[in-house]
Amino acid sequence: MAIEKIDYEKCTSCRNCMTICPMDVFREIGGVTYIAYREDCMTCQLCALYCKVNAITVGAERAVPIVMPY
Repeated sequence: MAIEKIDYEKCTSCRNCMTICPMDVFREIGGVTYIAYREDCMTCQLCALYCKVNAITVGAERAVPIVMPY
């Protein structure tokens, strides 16, 4: 499934999601962050985890394991 939505009533445009996303699916226009490449999302949920205001909803149907280097 991937990223379902950004709740713009909660979003503060802090850009944490843009910084942490390994697939670079977010873009910003006029200070507003949006999901530009939803189909590239690998559902790692890092964007939701790093969102300080819980503005991002991620589905889990298409979860792909992410390998983190140690």
